[in-house]
Amino acid sequence: MNTSSLRRLRLPLTPDEARTLKAGDLVLLEGDAVATVGMPTQKRMVAEVEAGREMPLPMRGGAFFHMGVCYDEEDGRPTRMHYVNPTTSSRFNALMPTLIRGLGLTALGGKGGLSRESVEAMRDVGCIYFSFVGGASALLSQGVESVVDVAWTDLIMQFRLNQIRLSGFGPVTVAIDAHGESIYERIMVSAQARLPDILENLRRPSQS
Repeated sequence: MNTSSLRRLRLPLTPDEARTLKAGDLVLLEGDAVATVGMPTQKRMVAEVEAGREMPLPMRGGAFFHMGVCYDEEDGRPTRMHYVNPTTSSRFNALMPTLIRGLGLTALGGKGGLSRESVEAMRDVGCIYFSFVGGASALLSQGVESVVDVAWTDLIMQFRLNQIRLSGFGPVTVAIDAHGESIYERIMVSAQARLPDILENLRRPSQS
């Protein structure tokens, strides 16, 4: 794919910048995001938000990805980055509205989308959701320049909060925009509209 004509977005976005994007837009990402795949991690994040404490990495108004990160370490600090690998965001549906509103997140990313409750929180705050292609770890990893910082090192590497620096990360799709439009809902509506015809065809006796 020729990506030279794609819009490049620098993270973190402002809410106003997030609202300029539309569901279906294809973009490349620059700048910084925080990533993890850990359920215990995100439960800890919710506890910190509810207690009124700041995250150990800069996350307020920032970008948060459901994505594992693998890298070398030296003296407890990240060195050479190996790869990133996105996970399914809907695993964290129960936690995301609190994190979106509590941290004022302006960009999320992962696979599979989020619940309607999360979408409502995104609309309130001015936040978008990027869809990362499953099975494209090698391509996505090329767009990660470095691991800038880590927090909660008592957790395994994939579960830590990992701050990554992006350079031409993607292409990624704006799957849910800050106005509540979702490509996942479009697909569902289209599938439901086609379902009666599909069922009718299945009921018809086959022609020998």
